[in-house]
Amino acid sequence: MASGPFELKGKSVYVAGHRGMVGSAIVRRLVREDVNLVTVDRREVDLC
Repeated sequence: MASGPFELKGKSVYVAGHRGMVGSAIVRRLVREDVNLVTVDRREVDLC
Protein backbone atom coordinates (compact mmCIF):
# COMPACT_ATOMS: atom_id res chain seq x y z
CA MET A 1 0.00 0.00 0.00
CA ALA A 2 0.96 3.62 -0.27
CA SER A 3 3.20 4.99 2.44
CA GLY A 4 1.38 7.39 4.77
CA PRO A 5 2.55 9.74 7.49
CA PHE A 6 3.35 6.74 9.73
CA GLU A 7 3.98 3.05 9.21
CA LEU A 8 1.50 0.48 10.60
CA LYS A 9 3.36 -2.62 9.39
CA GLY A 10 3.84 -5.07 12.26
CA LYS A 11 1.89 -2.95 14.77
CA SER A 12 -1.21 -3.87 16.78
CA VAL A 13 -4.26 -1.77 15.93
CA TYR A 14 -7.37 -1.71 18.12
CA VAL A 15 -10.62 -0.77 16.37
CA ALA A 16 -13.52 0.20 18.62
CA GLY A 17 -16.91 -0.17 16.97
CA HIS A 18 -15.68 -2.66 14.39
CA ARG A 19 -19.26 -3.77 13.63
CA GLY A 20 -20.53 -0.30 12.73
CA MET A 21 -20.39 1.33 9.32
CA VAL A 22 -17.19 3.33 9.86
CA GLY A 23 -15.48 0.73 12.04
CA SER A 24 -16.10 -2.07 9.56
CA ALA A 25 -14.71 0.08 6.73
CA ILE A 26 -11.57 0.70 8.79
CA VAL A 27 -11.25 -3.02 9.49
CA ARG A 28 -11.61 -3.84 5.78
CA ARG A 29 -8.85 -1.34 5.00
CA LEU A 30 -6.54 -2.60 7.74
CA VAL A 31 -6.95 -6.22 6.65
CA ARG A 32 -4.96 -5.30 3.53
CA GLU A 33 -2.06 -4.08 5.71
CA ASP A 34 0.40 -6.23 7.64
CA VAL A 35 -1.05 -5.38 11.09
CA ASN A 36 -2.22 -7.31 14.11
CA LEU A 37 -5.89 -6.33 14.11
CA VAL A 38 -7.50 -6.29 17.58
CA THR A 39 -11.27 -6.15 18.06
CA VAL A 40 -13.39 -6.87 21.13
CA ASP A 41 -17.13 -7.46 21.34
CA ARG A 42 -19.09 -4.84 23.32
CA ARG A 43 -20.18 -7.52 25.81
CA GLU A 44 -16.54 -8.13 26.75
CA VAL A 45 -15.45 -4.55 27.42
CA ASP A 46 -17.06 -1.35 28.73
CA LEU A 47 -15.52 1.73 27.08
CA CYS A 48 -17.51 4.22 29.20
